[in-house]
Amino acid sequence: MVSAFGQEIIGVGDKRETLGFQTEVRQLLKLMIHSLYSNKEIFLRELISNASDAADKLRFEALAQPDLLGDDELEVRIEVDKEKRLLSVTDNGIGMSREELIDNLGTIARSGTAEFLEQMTGDQQHDAQLIGQFGVGFYSAFIVADKVTVDTRRAGANQAIRWESDGEGEFTIEDIERAERGTRVTLHLKDDEAEFAEPYRIESLIRKYSDHIGFKVSLHAEGEEETKVVNSATALWTRSRTDVSEDEYKEFYKYLTHDFADPLTWSHNRVEGKREYTSLLYIPSAAPFDLWNREAPRGLKLYVQRVFIMDDAEQFLPLYLRFVKGVVDSSDLPLNVSRELLQQNPELSAMRSALTKRVLDMLGKLAKGDEYDKFWGEFGQVLKEGVIEDFANKDKLAKLLRFASTHSGSEAQDQSLDDYIGRAKDDQDKIYYILAENYATAVASPHLEQLRERGIEVLLLTDRIDPWLVDGLSEYDGKALVDIGRSALDLPDGDGSVSQDVMNEEHKALLKKVKRALRDRVEAVNVSRRLVDSPACVVAGDNDLNPQLRRMLEASGQEIPESKPILEINVDHPLVGRLSSESDDTRFGELSHIVLDHALLAEGSQLENPAEYVHRMNKLLLEIESGAKGE
Repeated sequence: MVSAFGQEIIGVGDKRETLGFQTEVRQLLKLMIHSLYSNKEIFLRELISNASDAADKLRFEALAQPDLLGDDELEVRIEVDKEKRLLSVTDNGIGMSREELIDNLGTIARSGTAEFLEQMTGDQQHDAQLIGQFGVGFYSAFIVADKVTVDTRRAGANQAIRWESDGEGEFTIEDIERAERGTRVTLHLKDDEAEFAEPYRIESLIRKYSDHIGFKVSLHAEGEEETKVVNSATALWTRSRTDVSEDEYKEFYKYLTHDFADPLTWSHNRVEGKREYTSLLYIPSAAPFDLWNREAPRGLKLYVQRVFIMDDAEQFLPLYLRFVKGVVDSSDLPLNVSRELLQQNPELSAMRSALTKRVLDMLGKLAKGDEYDKFWGEFGQVLKEGVIEDFANKDKLAKLLRFASTHSGSEAQDQSLDDYIGRAKDDQDKIYYILAENYATAVASPHLEQLRERGIEVLLLTDRIDPWLVDGLSEYDGKALVDIGRSALDLPDGDGSVSQDVMNEEHKALLKKVKRALRDRVEAVNVSRRLVDSPACVVAGDNDLNPQLRRMLEASGQEIPESKPILEINVDHPLVGRLSSESDDTRFGELSHIVLDHALLAEGSQLENPAEYVHRMNKLLLEIESGAKGE
């Protein structure tokens, strides 16, 4: 049958055939060797992992056949010969038969580990510490070698076998003599890969990737008598919490982070059930130098069955917890084939949520003691990012926040929102705060006067992130957070004061005259209900940007829509009284501008025209001096 486009198609009565994909083995091998791995040093990790798997397989088979194991200590031995450019990885594990060797090394992406796991019972699978399941790690050897030789003898067998290939699509198999069981993989290194025959280089790679392998990994260099055990072989996180001392946890933290100081606290936990993993999380005692660089590498160290996978696994914790250090070890994570990258899936998301909760619980316990003040001083501002970014945990994070307050009379940020609510008056249903450039400006702000007189506590927010924080935290425990620097300040009832609308109407003429004198410098002029000792203050409109936030955005080069402050005057202040009695329009205007400038300075703003302000003040001072001499 022919289509309208002249193509032959299968008709209803034609026979259907099933055909296999044709594979160019040589090209496939090249693709795997040169494209699968981004870091060529990974080959040693893969070979050591295979050797560890072989030792584990023997240990499990020996449960049913004890004679297979004998009295030998299971180990991995690495030898280098710099002159001949040879590197070998030897284990005394299970070994391979001729059939297994052909199946495992002659079939790309076939994993002996995966097949071994399939044959085990559920309990045995749960207990097994087997690493490699993709069946491609062995071929990473060809990244650095132009020929690979594998000598192996299966435990319990008499015949040893040699496998050899140059990675070009063919391999040879032959019988050899080998006295001991296990496998020896020998790499004939390429001319430009001689660095991997250097003992110091191999030692550093063992420590990096295989330090916590459950078997001894030793290194011997040709021409030297000493054989050095390189790895620690003790993955502390795999031990029971009851078996690990406080000093051991501290020492492991220093080993892990290269930090000289002890951590503030830590959490060691093993999760079993639907998903299984172990985590050991630390809170450092001091912030790193790059804490504020949100693009800097960060995250936990990821291991799979004690084999190092990546250094900065950022997927496990949100960005605002970037100061947390530690280890995650899991065999259930979806890695890419080269085991260099994590793949996103629901399991990973669930682990991220669980680990985030664990860190917040850890901080919640820390918050009950004296060490929390130290933590907050180092990491408090970073933790505030979480209120904005992590809606699911906003309530937990809010409990951990600390602020300076008019209650304490100190610059120290040591007051929680729960502390504030516990001290609040019975009729107070709001949490009041003020935003300012620094503590000195905040504590001296005229906006505080009425609240201070009435015994109402105010939180003093001076961190750069605070404008965004309060934008993300509009209420806590059913109480709204209120900025006292905005025009609509709602105070608790019971003070018997007259409403602002009534007061504005009463002083309408004065307000109108001041607004006319200031022209477009202010949006409006109102009588203030918040001032006691100061003549005036400026406030932001309810829909306007906070002045501190506006200044930060402008400093970063962003264009911000223009907005004008609202001037509030204290009609009971002598200076305002002097202003209201001024009959000279010119002097009235000068005084009005000075009142506004003083209010702006008290708020922390920069004057648009400082020279004009100085000119007005000099003129006023000369007039005062002249008046004094006249008297």
